[in-house]
Amino acid sequence: MNAKTFLDSNVLIYAYDNSNILKQTLAQKILNQGLAANNIVLSVQVLSEFYTTVTKRYEEPLSTDQARDVINLVDILQIVQIDVPLVKRAIETHKRYQINYWDGLIIAAAEQGRCGTILSEDLNAGQLYHDIRVENPFSNL
Repeated sequence: MNAKTFLDSNVLIYAYDNSNILKQTLAQKILNQGLAANNIVLSVQVLSEFYTTVTKRYEEPLSTDQARDVINLVDILQIVQIDVPLVKRAIETHKRYQINYWDGLIIAAAEQGRCGTILSEDLNAGQLYHDIRVENPFSNL
């Protein structure tokens, strides 16, 4: 089993969301442990969704500089770039599993990053996509 874990956007977003302290605390723990172990994988899509959400959709949004600082912090991790082969794999994943394209892109990025697990609140917990297991770290909160 691969020890790398892919973080879906919601995990990174919750780490900076003051509206749910339980989720924020858990997300920060996941992020801090991943940074220390250097076993977390993100994608450009995740970083983009994070930036858009934390600077626009919060009651007290982060400033552009604060959001950029977070991206600079996690930039030490493996970041999967979006390219044409990844888009094609996302389309195949979308068709095969009957999920939306954006979720297919998350799964394709996790696959390219050689992850064994995706932590996500949005994908089906327990589901295997291309031999990558989805876990919802917030399911017990």
